[in-house]
Amino acid sequence: MRLVQVSIPAGKRELVADVLEDEGVDYMLTDETSGREYTAIAYFPLPTSAVQPVLDRLQDAGLGEDPHAVIIDAETDTSRRYQELEKRYAEQGGDPETIAREEIRTEAHEMTPEFPTFVAMTVISAVVATAGMLLDSPAVVVGSMVIAPLIGPAMGASVGTVLGDRDLFRRGVKYQFIGGFAAIAAATLFAAAVRYGLLIPPQTDVLAISQVSGRLTPDFLSLAVALGAGAAGVLSLASGVSVAIVGVMIAAALVPPAAAVGIAIAWWKPLAAVSSLVLVLVNLLSINLAGLAVLWYLDYGPKNIFEHDQTRSALLKRAGILVVAIGLLSVFLGGVTFATVQEAQFQNQVRQEADAVLGDGAYDRARLFDMEFRGSGTIPFDQTQRVVVTVGRPPDTSYPDLAETLSRRINRNTGHDVTVQVRYVEYDVGSQ
Repeated sequence: MRLVQVSIPAGKRELVADVLEDEGVDYMLTDETSGREYTAIAYFPLPTSAVQPVLDRLQDAGLGEDPHAVIIDAETDTSRRYQELEKRYAEQGGDPETIAREEIRTEAHEMTPEFPTFVAMTVISAVVATAGMLLDSPAVVVGSMVIAPLIGPAMGASVGTVLGDRDLFRRGVKYQFIGGFAAIAAATLFAAAVRYGLLIPPQTDVLAISQVSGRLTPDFLSLAVALGAGAAGVLSLASGVSVAIVGVMIAAALVPPAAAVGIAIAWWKPLAAVSSLVLVLVNLLSINLAGLAVLWYLDYGPKNIFEHDQTRSALLKRAGILVVAIGLLSVFLGGVTFATVQEAQFQNQVRQEADAVLGDGAYDRARLFDMEFRGSGTIPFDQTQRVVVTVGRPPDTSYPDLAETLSRRINRNTGHDVTVQVRYVEYDVGSQ
Protein backbone atom coordinates (compact mmCIF):
# COMPACT_ATOMS: atom_id res chain seq x y z
CA MET A 1 0.00 0.00 0.00
CA ARG A 2 0.97 3.65 -0.41
CA LEU A 3 0.37 6.82 1.59
CA VAL A 4 -0.17 9.68 -0.87
CA GLN A 5 0.28 13.34 0.01
CA VAL A 6 -1.16 15.82 -2.52
CA SER A 7 -0.64 19.58 -2.30
CA ILE A 8 -3.86 21.40 -3.22
CA PRO A 9 -3.74 24.77 -5.04
CA ALA A 10 -6.07 27.62 -4.12
CA GLY A 11 -9.66 26.94 -5.09
CA LYS A 12 -9.18 23.18 -5.63
CA ARG A 13 -9.93 21.93 -2.11
CA GLU A 14 -13.54 20.91 -2.77
CA LEU A 15 -12.55 19.36 -6.10
CA VAL A 16 -10.03 17.05 -4.44
CA ALA A 17 -12.45 16.17 -1.67
CA ASP A 18 -15.20 15.31 -4.18
CA VAL A 19 -12.91 13.00 -6.18
CA LEU A 20 -11.66 11.19 -3.09
CA GLU A 21 -15.20 10.80 -1.74
CA ASP A 22 -16.38 9.45 -5.07
CA GLU A 23 -13.51 6.94 -5.07
CA GLY A 24 -14.30 5.84 -1.54
CA VAL A 25 -10.91 6.96 -0.25
CA ASP A 26 -10.41 7.61 3.46
CA TYR A 27 -8.56 10.95 3.51
CA MET A 28 -7.50 13.83 5.74
CA LEU A 29 -7.18 17.51 4.80
CA THR A 30 -4.92 20.01 6.55
CA ASP A 31 -4.30 23.70 5.89
CA GLU A 32 -1.05 24.72 4.24
CA THR A 33 0.41 27.87 5.81
CA SER A 34 3.77 28.16 4.08
CA GLY A 35 2.56 31.11 2.01
CA ARG A 36 3.07 29.46 -1.36
CA GLU A 37 0.43 28.71 -4.00
CA TYR A 38 -0.87 25.71 -2.07
CA THR A 39 -3.63 26.20 0.53
CA ALA A 40 -4.17 22.63 1.75
CA ILE A 41 -2.66 19.15 1.79
CA ALA A 42 -4.59 15.89 1.41
CA TYR A 43 -3.31 12.66 2.96
CA PHE A 44 -4.85 9.33 1.96
CA PRO A 45 -3.83 5.66 1.87
CA LEU A 46 -4.26 3.71 -1.38
CA PRO A 47 -3.64 0.19 -2.61
CA THR A 48 -0.54 0.20 -4.78
CA SER A 49 -2.48 -0.43 -7.98
CA ALA A 50 -4.91 2.42 -7.18
CA VAL A 51 -2.31 5.21 -6.98
CA GLN A 52 -2.11 5.91 -10.71
CA PRO A 53 -5.89 5.78 -11.40
CA VAL A 54 -6.67 8.11 -8.48
CA LEU A 55 -3.96 10.59 -9.48
CA ASP A 56 -5.26 10.50 -13.06
CA ARG A 57 -8.77 11.29 -11.83
CA LEU A 58 -7.47 14.22 -9.81
CA GLN A 59 -5.67 15.57 -12.87
CA ASP A 60 -8.74 15.15 -15.07
CA ALA A 61 -10.87 16.92 -12.48
CA GLY A 62 -8.68 20.01 -12.72
CA LEU A 63 -5.77 19.55 -10.35
CA GLY A 64 -3.35 20.13 -13.24
CA GLU A 65 -1.08 18.10 -15.48
CA ASP A 66 1.77 18.14 -12.97
CA PRO A 67 0.33 17.82 -9.45
CA HIS A 68 2.64 17.97 -6.46
CA ALA A 69 2.30 14.51 -4.94
CA VAL A 70 4.49 12.58 -2.53
CA ILE A 71 4.07 8.79 -2.56
CA ILE A 72 5.30 6.89 0.49
CA ASP A 73 5.51 3.15 1.00
CA ALA A 74 3.21 2.25 3.91
CA GLU A 75 2.58 -0.93 5.87
CA THR A 76 -0.97 -1.11 7.24
CA ASP A 77 -4.30 0.71 7.30
CA THR A 78 -6.89 -0.80 9.65
CA SER A 79 -9.92 1.20 8.49
CA ARG A 80 -12.84 -0.67 6.94
CA ARG A 81 -13.06 1.91 4.14
CA TYR A 82 -9.53 1.14 3.00
CA GLN A 83 -10.23 -2.58 3.05
CA GLU A 84 -13.29 -2.04 0.85
CA LEU A 85 -11.24 0.09 -1.54
CA GLU A 86 -8.52 -2.55 -1.70
CA LYS A 87 -11.11 -5.24 -2.41
CA ARG A 88 -12.69 -3.18 -5.19
CA TYR A 89 -9.40 -2.63 -7.01
CA ALA A 90 -8.48 -6.28 -6.58
CA GLU A 91 -11.77 -7.29 -8.23
CA GLN A 92 -11.03 -5.02 -11.19
CA GLY A 93 -8.17 -7.32 -12.16
CA GLY A 94 -4.60 -6.46 -13.07
CA ASP A 95 -1.51 -6.73 -10.94
CA PRO A 96 -2.26 -5.43 -7.44
CA GLU A 97 1.42 -4.52 -6.98
CA THR A 98 1.84 -2.41 -10.14
CA ILE A 99 3.31 0.94 -9.15
CA ALA A 100 2.50 4.40 -10.54
CA ARG A 101 4.31 6.16 -13.38
CA GLU A 102 6.19 8.56 -11.14
CA GLU A 103 7.24 5.72 -8.87
CA ILE A 104 8.68 3.70 -11.71
CA ARG A 105 10.46 6.83 -12.98
CA THR A 106 11.99 7.36 -9.55
CA GLU A 107 12.95 3.69 -9.27
CA ALA A 108 14.66 3.81 -12.66
CA HIS A 109 16.61 6.92 -11.65
CA GLU A 110 17.76 5.41 -8.36
CA MET A 111 18.80 2.05 -9.81
CA THR A 112 21.83 3.57 -11.56
CA PRO A 113 24.63 4.77 -9.23
CA GLU A 114 26.59 7.94 -9.81
CA PHE A 115 28.87 7.85 -12.83
CA PRO A 116 32.24 7.27 -11.07
CA THR A 117 30.72 4.50 -8.95
CA PHE A 118 29.02 2.96 -11.98
CA VAL A 119 32.25 2.83 -13.99
CA ALA A 120 34.27 1.52 -11.04
CA MET A 121 31.78 -1.26 -10.28
CA THR A 122 31.57 -2.22 -13.96
CA VAL A 123 35.37 -2.42 -14.26
CA ILE A 124 35.65 -4.49 -11.07
CA SER A 125 32.90 -6.81 -12.28
CA ALA A 126 34.63 -7.31 -15.65
CA VAL A 127 38.01 -8.03 -14.02
CA VAL A 128 36.47 -10.55 -11.61
CA ALA A 129 34.59 -12.21 -14.48
CA THR A 130 37.79 -12.45 -16.53
CA ALA A 131 39.66 -14.01 -13.62
CA GLY A 132 36.83 -16.45 -12.99
CA MET A 133 36.70 -17.51 -16.63
CA LEU A 134 40.45 -18.04 -16.84
CA LEU A 135 40.27 -20.03 -13.60
CA ASP A 136 37.30 -21.95 -15.05
CA SER A 137 35.41 -21.16 -11.87
CA PRO A 138 31.62 -20.77 -12.25
CA ALA A 139 31.34 -19.48 -8.67
CA VAL A 140 33.69 -16.55 -9.35
CA VAL A 141 31.89 -15.73 -12.60
CA VAL A 142 28.56 -15.65 -10.77
CA GLY A 143 30.12 -13.39 -8.15
CA SER A 144 31.10 -10.93 -10.87
CA MET A 145 27.46 -10.74 -11.99
CA VAL A 146 26.26 -9.86 -8.49
CA ILE A 147 28.34 -6.67 -8.33
CA ALA A 148 27.64 -5.51 -11.90
CA PRO A 149 25.41 -2.37 -11.92
CA LEU A 150 24.13 -2.90 -15.47
CA ILE A 151 20.41 -3.31 -14.83
CA GLY A 152 19.95 0.37 -13.98
CA PRO A 153 20.90 1.88 -17.38
CA ALA A 154 18.92 -0.78 -19.27
CA MET A 155 15.77 -0.10 -17.27
CA GLY A 156 16.37 3.65 -17.39
CA ALA A 157 16.52 3.72 -21.19
CA SER A 158 13.29 1.71 -21.48
CA VAL A 159 11.41 3.72 -18.85
CA GLY A 160 12.66 6.99 -20.33
CA THR A 161 11.35 6.00 -23.76
CA VAL A 162 7.91 4.87 -22.62
CA LEU A 163 7.37 7.79 -20.23
CA GLY A 164 8.72 10.33 -22.70
CA ASP A 165 11.57 11.31 -20.36
CA ARG A 166 14.40 12.21 -22.73
CA ASP A 167 16.95 12.88 -20.01
CA LEU A 168 16.37 9.45 -18.46
CA PHE A 169 16.54 7.78 -21.87
CA ARG A 170 19.78 9.52 -22.86
CA ARG A 171 21.35 8.77 -19.49
CA GLY A 172 20.44 5.09 -19.82
CA VAL A 173 21.84 4.80 -23.35
CA LYS A 174 25.00 6.69 -22.41
CA TYR A 175 25.66 4.52 -19.37
CA GLN A 176 25.03 1.31 -21.31
CA PHE A 177 27.58 2.09 -24.02
CA ILE A 178 30.14 3.46 -21.58
CA GLY A 179 29.62 0.46 -19.32
CA GLY A 180 30.05 -1.98 -22.22
CA PHE A 181 33.22 -0.26 -23.42
CA ALA A 182 34.64 -0.07 -19.88
CA ALA A 183 33.93 -3.77 -19.28
CA ILE A 184 35.63 -4.87 -22.52
CA ALA A 185 38.60 -2.55 -22.02
CA ALA A 186 39.11 -3.67 -18.41
CA ALA A 187 38.82 -7.34 -19.39
CA THR A 188 41.32 -6.88 -22.23
CA LEU A 189 43.92 -5.13 -20.06
CA PHE A 190 43.56 -7.65 -17.25
CA ALA A 191 43.70 -10.65 -19.62
CA ALA A 192 46.81 -9.19 -21.31
CA ALA A 193 48.44 -8.73 -17.91
CA VAL A 194 47.66 -12.34 -17.06
CA ARG A 195 49.04 -13.62 -20.34
CA TYR A 196 52.23 -11.61 -20.54
CA GLY A 197 52.77 -11.69 -16.80
CA LEU A 198 52.89 -15.51 -17.09
CA LEU A 199 50.18 -15.89 -14.47
CA ILE A 200 48.93 -18.94 -16.37
CA PRO A 201 51.01 -21.52 -18.32
CA PRO A 202 52.13 -20.04 -21.67
CA GLN A 203 50.79 -22.96 -23.71
CA THR A 204 47.30 -22.82 -22.22
CA ASP A 205 44.54 -22.93 -24.83
CA VAL A 206 42.23 -20.35 -23.26
CA LEU A 207 39.57 -20.88 -25.91
CA ALA A 208 39.22 -24.47 -24.73
CA ILE A 209 38.40 -23.41 -21.15
CA SER A 210 34.72 -24.23 -20.65
CA GLN A 211 33.83 -20.86 -19.07
CA VAL A 212 35.39 -19.10 -22.07
CA SER A 213 34.31 -21.36 -24.92
CA GLY A 214 30.68 -21.17 -23.82
CA ARG A 215 30.65 -17.44 -24.67
CA LEU A 216 32.38 -17.79 -28.04
CA THR A 217 29.64 -19.64 -29.90
CA PRO A 218 26.45 -17.55 -29.55
CA ASP A 219 23.26 -19.00 -31.02
CA PHE A 220 19.55 -18.20 -31.02
CA LEU A 221 19.14 -19.49 -27.46
CA SER A 222 21.26 -16.51 -26.35
CA LEU A 223 18.58 -14.25 -27.82
CA ALA A 224 15.90 -15.92 -25.71
CA VAL A 225 17.97 -15.46 -22.54
CA ALA A 226 18.42 -11.73 -23.17
CA LEU A 227 14.75 -11.14 -24.01
CA GLY A 228 13.73 -12.99 -20.86
CA ALA A 229 16.15 -10.94 -18.76
CA GLY A 230 14.80 -7.64 -20.11
CA ALA A 231 11.16 -8.65 -19.60
CA ALA A 232 11.83 -9.92 -16.08
CA GLY A 233 13.68 -6.72 -15.18
CA VAL A 234 10.76 -4.51 -16.18
CA LEU A 235 8.18 -6.72 -14.46
CA SER A 236 10.20 -6.60 -11.24
CA LEU A 237 10.57 -2.84 -11.52
CA ALA A 238 6.87 -2.29 -12.23
CA SER A 239 5.89 -4.47 -9.28
CA GLY A 240 7.97 -2.41 -6.90
CA VAL A 241 9.89 -5.45 -5.67
CA SER A 242 13.62 -6.04 -5.43
CA VAL A 243 15.31 -6.33 -8.81
CA ALA A 244 18.59 -7.63 -7.38
CA ILE A 245 18.08 -11.19 -8.62
CA VAL A 246 16.97 -10.00 -12.06
CA GLY A 247 20.00 -7.72 -12.11
CA VAL A 248 22.19 -10.80 -11.81
CA MET A 249 20.37 -12.31 -14.81
CA ILE A 250 20.95 -9.20 -16.90
CA ALA A 251 24.59 -9.10 -15.84
CA ALA A 252 24.89 -12.77 -16.82
CA ALA A 253 23.89 -11.82 -20.35
CA LEU A 254 26.46 -9.01 -20.56
CA VAL A 255 29.46 -9.32 -18.23
CA PRO A 256 30.87 -12.81 -19.11
CA PRO A 257 30.56 -12.21 -22.89
CA ALA A 258 32.33 -8.85 -22.46
CA ALA A 259 35.08 -10.63 -20.51
CA ALA A 260 35.32 -13.22 -23.28
CA VAL A 261 35.88 -10.40 -25.80
CA GLY A 262 38.77 -9.11 -23.70
CA ILE A 263 40.29 -12.59 -23.36
CA ALA A 264 40.06 -13.21 -27.12
CA ILE A 265 41.69 -9.84 -27.88
CA ALA A 266 44.50 -10.46 -25.38
CA TRP A 267 45.24 -13.84 -27.02
CA TRP A 268 44.97 -12.41 -30.55
CA LYS A 269 41.91 -14.40 -31.59
CA PRO A 270 40.02 -11.85 -33.73
CA LEU A 271 37.21 -14.12 -34.93
CA ALA A 272 36.51 -15.28 -31.38
CA ALA A 273 36.50 -11.64 -30.23
CA VAL A 274 34.00 -10.70 -32.93
CA SER A 275 31.81 -13.65 -31.99
CA SER A 276 31.70 -12.63 -28.33
CA LEU A 277 31.14 -8.99 -29.25
CA VAL A 278 28.13 -9.99 -31.33
CA LEU A 279 26.78 -11.82 -28.28
CA VAL A 280 27.25 -8.70 -26.12
CA LEU A 281 25.46 -6.49 -28.66
CA VAL A 282 22.60 -8.92 -29.26
CA ASN A 283 22.02 -9.31 -25.53
CA LEU A 284 22.20 -5.56 -24.90
CA LEU A 285 19.75 -4.72 -27.69
CA SER A 286 17.39 -7.56 -26.78
CA ILE A 287 17.21 -6.49 -23.13
CA ASN A 288 16.22 -2.98 -24.22
CA LEU A 289 13.67 -4.25 -26.75
CA ALA A 290 12.00 -6.53 -24.21
CA GLY A 291 11.92 -3.69 -21.69
CA LEU A 292 10.17 -1.36 -24.15
CA ALA A 293 7.61 -3.98 -25.13
CA VAL A 294 6.68 -4.97 -21.58
CA LEU A 295 6.43 -1.37 -20.32
CA TRP A 296 4.14 -0.38 -23.19
CA TYR A 297 2.04 -3.50 -22.63
CA LEU A 298 1.67 -2.52 -18.97
CA ASP A 299 0.28 0.83 -20.17
CA TYR A 300 2.93 3.08 -18.68
CA GLY A 301 2.72 5.55 -21.55
CA PRO A 302 1.86 9.21 -20.84
CA LYS A 303 -1.80 9.95 -20.10
CA ASN A 304 -1.93 13.18 -22.12
CA ILE A 305 -3.11 12.34 -25.66
CA PHE A 306 -0.57 14.60 -27.39
CA GLU A 307 2.33 13.30 -25.30
CA HIS A 308 1.03 9.75 -25.72
CA ASP A 309 1.16 10.01 -29.51
CA GLN A 310 4.62 11.59 -29.44
CA THR A 311 5.94 8.93 -27.10
CA ARG A 312 4.33 6.14 -29.13
CA SER A 313 6.01 7.47 -32.26
CA ALA A 314 9.41 7.65 -30.54
CA LEU A 315 8.95 4.17 -29.08
CA LEU A 316 8.09 2.66 -32.46
CA LYS A 317 11.13 4.28 -34.07
CA ARG A 318 13.50 3.08 -31.35
CA ALA A 319 11.93 -0.38 -31.26
CA GLY A 320 12.26 -0.54 -35.05
CA ILE A 321 15.95 0.33 -34.85
CA LEU A 322 16.45 -2.35 -32.21
CA VAL A 323 14.59 -4.97 -34.26
CA VAL A 324 16.62 -4.18 -37.41
CA ALA A 325 19.92 -4.27 -35.49
CA ILE A 326 19.00 -7.54 -33.78
CA GLY A 327 17.89 -8.96 -37.13
CA LEU A 328 21.22 -8.13 -38.75
CA LEU A 329 23.20 -9.58 -35.87
CA SER A 330 20.94 -12.63 -35.89
CA VAL A 331 22.34 -13.53 -39.29
CA PHE A 332 25.59 -14.23 -37.47
CA LEU A 333 23.72 -16.13 -34.76
CA GLY A 334 21.99 -18.17 -37.44
CA GLY A 335 25.31 -19.05 -39.04
CA VAL A 336 26.76 -20.15 -35.72
CA THR A 337 23.64 -22.15 -34.88
CA PHE A 338 23.71 -23.90 -38.26
CA ALA A 339 27.42 -24.68 -37.96
CA THR A 340 26.94 -26.01 -34.42
CA VAL A 341 24.07 -28.28 -35.45
CA GLN A 342 25.98 -29.56 -38.47
CA GLU A 343 29.03 -30.33 -36.37
CA ALA A 344 26.93 -32.13 -33.75
CA GLN A 345 25.29 -34.23 -36.45
CA PHE A 346 28.67 -35.05 -37.95
CA GLN A 347 30.08 -36.17 -34.60
CA ASN A 348 27.04 -38.36 -33.90
CA GLN A 349 27.37 -39.95 -37.32
CA VAL A 350 31.08 -40.61 -36.76
CA ARG A 351 30.27 -42.40 -33.49
CA GLN A 352 27.68 -44.51 -35.26
CA GLU A 353 30.12 -45.42 -38.03
CA ALA A 354 32.82 -46.34 -35.50
CA ASP A 355 30.36 -48.54 -33.59
CA ALA A 356 29.37 -50.23 -36.84
CA VAL A 357 32.99 -50.95 -37.81
CA LEU A 358 33.96 -52.27 -34.37
CA GLY A 359 30.82 -54.39 -34.31
CA ASP A 360 32.04 -56.25 -37.40
CA GLY A 361 33.22 -59.80 -36.86
CA ALA A 362 36.84 -58.90 -37.66
CA TYR A 363 36.97 -56.55 -34.68
CA ASP A 364 34.54 -58.27 -32.30
CA ARG A 365 37.01 -58.14 -29.41
CA ALA A 366 37.79 -54.46 -29.87
CA ARG A 367 36.08 -51.95 -27.58
CA LEU A 368 35.45 -48.28 -28.26
CA PHE A 369 36.76 -46.42 -25.20
CA ASP A 370 36.80 -42.78 -26.30
CA MET A 371 36.51 -40.50 -29.30
CA GLU A 372 38.08 -37.05 -29.61
CA PHE A 373 37.28 -34.46 -32.27
CA ARG A 374 39.94 -31.88 -33.04
CA GLY A 375 39.26 -28.85 -35.19
CA SER A 376 41.14 -25.96 -36.69
CA GLY A 377 40.44 -23.64 -33.76
CA THR A 378 38.54 -21.13 -35.91
CA ILE A 379 35.85 -20.41 -33.31
CA PRO A 380 32.87 -20.07 -33.65
CA PHE A 381 32.80 -21.88 -37.02
CA ASP A 382 35.19 -24.63 -36.00
CA GLN A 383 34.88 -27.94 -37.87
CA THR A 384 36.48 -31.28 -37.11
CA GLN A 385 39.65 -31.98 -39.06
CA ARG A 386 40.97 -34.93 -37.10
CA VAL A 387 39.20 -37.73 -35.24
CA VAL A 388 41.15 -39.58 -32.55
CA VAL A 389 39.58 -42.94 -31.67
CA THR A 390 40.72 -44.76 -28.54
CA VAL A 391 40.16 -48.51 -28.91
CA GLY A 392 40.59 -51.19 -26.29
CA ARG A 393 42.10 -54.51 -27.39
CA PRO A 394 43.13 -57.73 -25.62
CA PRO A 395 46.84 -58.38 -25.09
CA ASP A 396 48.73 -59.80 -28.08
CA THR A 397 45.99 -58.64 -30.46
CA SER A 398 46.50 -56.15 -33.27
CA TYR A 399 44.28 -54.49 -35.85
CA PRO A 400 46.71 -53.05 -38.41
CA ASP A 401 44.03 -52.04 -40.90
CA LEU A 402 41.52 -50.56 -38.40
CA ALA A 403 42.59 -46.93 -38.87
CA GLU A 404 42.32 -47.21 -42.65
CA THR A 405 38.93 -48.95 -42.43
CA LEU A 406 37.54 -46.31 -40.08
CA SER A 407 38.90 -43.46 -42.19
CA ARG A 408 37.48 -44.86 -45.42
CA ARG A 409 34.02 -45.49 -43.95
CA ILE A 410 33.76 -42.20 -42.05
CA ASN A 411 34.87 -40.07 -44.99
CA ARG A 412 32.62 -41.94 -47.44
CA ASN A 413 29.44 -41.94 -45.35
CA THR A 414 29.68 -38.49 -43.76
CA GLY A 415 30.86 -36.59 -46.81
CA HIS A 416 33.68 -35.00 -44.80
CA ASP A 417 37.39 -35.27 -45.40
CA VAL A 418 38.93 -35.85 -41.99
CA THR A 419 42.02 -37.59 -40.70
CA VAL A 420 41.33 -40.61 -38.49
CA GLN A 421 43.86 -41.68 -35.88
CA VAL A 422 43.49 -44.82 -33.73
CA ARG A 423 45.02 -45.24 -30.29
CA TYR A 424 45.07 -48.62 -28.59
CA VAL A 425 44.66 -49.44 -24.93
CA GLU A 426 45.07 -53.04 -23.75
CA TYR A 427 42.41 -54.43 -21.43
CA ASP A 428 42.13 -57.58 -19.39
CA VAL A 429 39.81 -60.00 -21.14
CA GLY A 430 38.81 -61.58 -17.83
CA SER A 431 37.39 -58.26 -16.57
CA GLN A 432 34.97 -57.95 -19.48
